[in-house]
Amino acid sequence: MRERRGGRRAGSDPARAEGRPIAAPTRRCDRLTSTPGGAGVAGTRMAGATEGEAPRLVAHPLRAAVLAEAHARPFRLMTAPRLVLHLAFMTAADGAAAERAVLDGLAVAAGLAAPDPHAKHVVLALSGGTLSWEQHGEFSTWTFDAPWTFDAPRTFDAPWSGGGLPRHPFGDGFRQPGPLIVAARLELLPAPADLASALADFDPVSLCVVRVVDGAAIAATDFREDADGFTRYRLFDHELAPARAGATVQRLLEIETYRSLALLGLPEAQRLGPSVRRIEEGLAAAAARMRESGGLEDDSALLDELTRLAATLEADVAASAYRFGATRAYYGIVGRLDSVREARIATYSSLSSFLQRRIGPAMRTCQAIEDRQSQLAAKLGRTANLLRTRVDVEIERQNRDLLRSMNLRARMQYRLQQTVEGLSIAAISYYVVSLIAYIAKGAKEAGLPMPDPAVAAAIAVVPVVLALWWVVRGIRRRHDEADREPAAAAGRGGDDGKKA
Repeated sequence: MRERRGGRRAGSDPARAEGRPIAAPTRRCDRLTSTPGGAGVAGTRMAGATEGEAPRLVAHPLRAAVLAEAHARPFRLMTAPRLVLHLAFMTAADGAAAERAVLDGLAVAAGLAAPDPHAKHVVLALSGGTLSWEQHGEFSTWTFDAPWTFDAPRTFDAPWSGGGLPRHPFGDGFRQPGPLIVAARLELLPAPADLASALADFDPVSLCVVRVVDGAAIAATDFREDADGFTRYRLFDHELAPARAGATVQRLLEIETYRSLALLGLPEAQRLGPSVRRIEEGLAAAAARMRESGGLEDDSALLDELTRLAATLEADVAASAYRFGATRAYYGIVGRLDSVREARIATYSSLSSFLQRRIGPAMRTCQAIEDRQSQLAAKLGRTANLLRTRVDVEIERQNRDLLRSMNLRARMQYRLQQTVEGLSIAAISYYVVSLIAYIAKGAKEAGLPMPDPAVAAAIAVVPVVLALWWVVRGIRRRHDEADREPAAAAGRGGDDGKKA
């Protein structure tokens, strides 16, 4: 039986038989569209289906954010000649609102609508160029690019109040959101006829020149501040497409930004170095004193000292954990030099070798401090546990001696009690026999047939003593049974618990 398609057999289509063109079959479910009233992509249905039969597809709440992240912070199309000014400010959480207000003010002043208050990346047409603003975790970047006219090599030549940088292109109403950490100036220029002459104003000691993007351009920088306070980069365009030129400019600015941010961990490591050293020396001294400890008092003092050292170390670790973690992340981004595909030029240093030579030791210093802190924490823990065990053993030894002395005192008290009981039986017997003697004497004087009172007293001694001993023995037995019952009940409870 032949396979059917669309209710017809494959070989019985009239259009095919007559040689007419065959229209492509329509799909009922070829794409997803947002439904009216839906929140973004939260409510979608299959296009081509009727309202009654369309199944609704509910998107994940973060789907839009995930898709948008792939296009976050796009690079701009650029052609030479072009000037790019790049500023990065350290920002605090409480300064975000003020920075947004400044950004909104710039947009309104330029006749533009205020940006989305939740946007992390904003692009504004400003002062004959383009401003790109980006918000990051602990800093924000303001990047301005504009065509560069060679007859005015410094477009922004008015002084910037309070600093040594040229006037920024954002207007007098701009208020920086935080301390400036990066200021870079990148010049995108056509390829020069003489490369050495085009780089004559750079410091030859730290000058790095490489071919990038498989030889389509040459990038140069000396990583030094110029007279205006900017770190200068120069990118010579040989055969860069606008998109590739924009991407290369962005990568170079990212290298400058993140190398500066990565080095923020070095001062923290240098600050913590003496503290870590003091803790190491204190731990070594405490370990040496442990071998000569004279008893519980000395061990307790040593344990207090170790606790103090551990508290100091934990405070340092808590204070530096974020900075060292950020340093690792920033340095990882700096290491993405393969994205510009650099190739070394024989007579110059390369970007990767310079950064590895200058930033690598700083990163290893930060890593060494972190490793020392981690090792110190483990050593302090082991030493404190060892000392705590010794203190516990000493306390248990003292408890054992105390219990032994208490047991000895209890045994002595028991023997004394037995002695007192024996003496008390004798004393009571004496008084009872005396009473019997008085009774016998009185009865004899009354004319009753009674033996001599002395004889009666003598005869009563043995029965009285035995009777009193029996009574005392019964009382003691009842007391012992009353004491044994709670102990026996506790023992039965423990056995039941073990069985359960």
